[in-house]
Amino acid sequence: MKPKHIALALLVAALWGINFVAIKIGLKDFPPFLLSALRFVAVLVPMVLFVGRPCVSWRWILSIGFVFGVVKFGLLFLGMDLGMPAGLSSLVLQAQALFTVIFAAILLGERLRPAQLAGIALATGGLALIGFERLQETSLIGLALVVAAACAWGYANILMKQAKAPNMLNLIIWVAVIPPLPMLGLSYAFEGPDRIMATLSSLNWSGILSVLYIAWASTIIGFSLWVYLLRLYSASVVAPFSLMVPIFGIGASALFLGEQLSVLEVAAGVLTLAGLLFVVYTPKSATPKPASGTGVHAARS
Repeated sequence: MKPKHIALALLVAALWGINFVAIKIGLKDFPPFLLSALRFVAVLVPMVLFVGRPCVSWRWILSIGFVFGVVKFGLLFLGMDLGMPAGLSSLVLQAQALFTVIFAAILLGERLRPAQLAGIALATGGLALIGFERLQETSLIGLALVVAAACAWGYANILMKQAKAPNMLNLIIWVAVIPPLPMLGLSYAFEGPDRIMATLSSLNWSGILSVLYIAWASTIIGFSLWVYLLRLYSASVVAPFSLMVPIFGIGASALFLGEQLSVLEVAAGVLTLAGLLFVVYTPKSATPKPASGTGVHAARS
């Protein structure tokens, strides 16, 4: 990859890592299902009129919208609301890469090259060390919900691949049409109309800015840059940068939320980065593909 494209990939990872801080701040002002609904509404308002008609059939939009939008985000926001720290959440959610590989092997018969498997194993080992170190700081139910969210994300990646969308940005914007109503229904059922009205009637700037960051910076800007990179390079080159998300997430959580980093976590972060570089710079994956390709691996949060 060219240095400027590596810089863009790292920028996207930073936007997505900081996103977990924005979610944690947003959960102070909104209940989790309502926050998730507002996140998708905020994506739709500026974008749906500019992306054109859906580039895939509605059956794919509905299925991906449910699995990725409703299940994945619902579980993630609920898990964080129930005690999962922002930094640890950014780490655990990257288990989506492992679930994606498992689902691809079972459902699609795909195999990764030995060099990629070794790099992913090395990076995953670093992530596991961070998780082991920080596990004592979170509740078991919160952790289980975020792991389940990662599993849903992995399956959504398979659905996105099967959809064969010629324009991934178009797909992700239209997918955002699906979650708001189900999320509002879940909010009404579990969070109650009184809490919804009390929340909306006492909005403050921290809550509003958190929703705007989650929707615009993380989703619209982050995913637009990600799709741009996938048009220049194969998914095997770009996708490993998603492993940097928890590094930025844990760092931003320490800076803005006061979550502490241990020596082991720092060392594990270095191990994760080493694994990422090993995967990215394998000879076969370093060759850009034609600009007409898009690749398939969503790594946003």
